[in-house]
Amino acid sequence: MSGLEKLDLNLLRVFDAVAQERHVTRAAARLNLSQPAVSNALNRLRAALGDELFLRAPGGVEPTALAISLAAPVSEMLGRLGEVLATQAPFDPATTERVFPVAFSEYAEAVLAPPLLARMLREAPGCLLAIRHGDRTNALALLESGEAQLAVGMLGEPPGLYTRLRLLSEGFLVIMRPDHPLAEGELTLERFLGVPHLLHSPNGSRDGALDRVLREMGLTRRLGAVVAHLAAVPEILQQTGMVMTLSARLARRLADTQGMVLRPVPLDAQHTRLSLVFHRRFEADAGHAWLRRTVLDVARGVGARVETEVAEP
Repeated sequence: MSGLEKLDLNLLRVFDAVAQERHVTRAAARLNLSQPAVSNALNRLRAALGDELFLRAPGGVEPTALAISLAAPVSEMLGRLGEVLATQAPFDPATTERVFPVAFSEYAEAVLAPPLLARMLREAPGCLLAIRHGDRTNALALLESGEAQLAVGMLGEPPGLYTRLRLLSEGFLVIMRPDHPLAEGELTLERFLGVPHLLHSPNGSRDGALDRVLREMGLTRRLGAVVAHLAAVPEILQQTGMVMTLSARLARRLADTQGMVLRPVPLDAQHTRLSLVFHRRFEADAGHAWLRRTVLDVARGVGARVETEVAEP
């Protein structure tokens, strides 16, 4: 590109701030610079790139076509550069303002995020945990692209460039509305398979952990519906005759908050273990190591609390 040799990092930082703020004065405040300094930087960029970049408009500025095309790559480049520099700097949780992009399954987010965020607020109040959805279908892709720096979910053994740390093991419980026919009496396998089942599957799969166990027994269950989000579960169970086999921690939480009934699963079905997976390029990153240790410690605390509960309500 013409003029590329005349660009420096400070000019790109100014471009990124103006592109996001769409206002020179606000961009200057964001960068802790004077407005004339920002205007001067924009003039240097215009000369280097041969384009106006930003045009005056009511309430601020509007980007030109070239500025629009440059905005995303410049922002991504600066973000990646910041991440790299952050990994090399000394890490102090009490003073860091680092952003950790992570991928959690819905189960991991529901169980681990509340105590993890409470812990981080105490130890690293300036740190930001940016959680996005991740499961066995997309976790490795997010880690490879750098969109997530670690993933927590029901994840299998990853390729050699990744490290897997095992966290929580989990059993199952059956959850249903209080007046459901299966809420009373012995819950036999025959009765259990005689009603429609609700399956929680964020990726849309119709094959849950329970289905694999049933297939090995030569049996199947009838699915009444598959839902992507747990928020819909209580109302669905209340308004239908469906039951749901759910991770015990989540089942207990829904039962406590929604007035549901819990029953033991009438077959031997063990949950896949919750795991933390990360790319080995972060092994020497002091900040990442602190986050990993914190997640592991929080998971141990969650596990210890569960061990004090009665296994069958």
